[in-house]
Amino acid sequence: MQKQIIKNKAVVGDDWTLLRLAEGDSAESVAIPAGKVIVPLTVWQAQAAALQGRIAAGELGLWFASDERPEVLTGEVAKFAVIAVDFPKFSDGRGYSIAYNLRARLGYTGELRAIGDVLRDQMFYMQRVGFDAFEPRADRNIHDALKGLSDFSEEYQTSWDQKSPLFRRVQRAGVAR
Repeated sequence: MQKQIIKNKAVVGDDWTLLRLAEGDSAESVAIPAGKVIVPLTVWQAQAAALQGRIAAGELGLWFASDERPEVLTGEVAKFAVIAVDFPKFSDGRGYSIAYNLRARLGYTGELRAIGDVLRDQMFYMQRVGFDAFEPRADRNIHDALKGLSDFSEEYQTSWDQKSPLFRRVQRAGVAR
């Protein structure tokens, strides 16, 4: 059975493989499997020259660990069809900043995927900062997780998806004083 993810608010098949370094692997020498692969930033940095052809073919994405900065790819982010951000545990919120910076500051317009410890309760907020694809934890029901994207009907604050706060979007009748 093909792995499934949530993309653009729908459950879809996923033809990308996520490469995680095993203990003893090094970014310089790890073998990249054939097909569409999302590699760690460290692998891209170590093997960029050898991987250029895979980027041109649309077969290479990359992922950021929560302690990495997207600014290291200034000018290069548009090359990648998929960029993923890892959430090592649900309480680690650094991935939200990475996603926001990729969209707002670096102008990334491709697929932005949340991976790792991704739970339904977080997904609404993740989409607010620019994520459009989600790989929920394997022990969770993906169709239940999908419902997390519509838990709330209105956004109060500004973010990537809503540039104007609620008080500027809603016209209220004046109060007589």
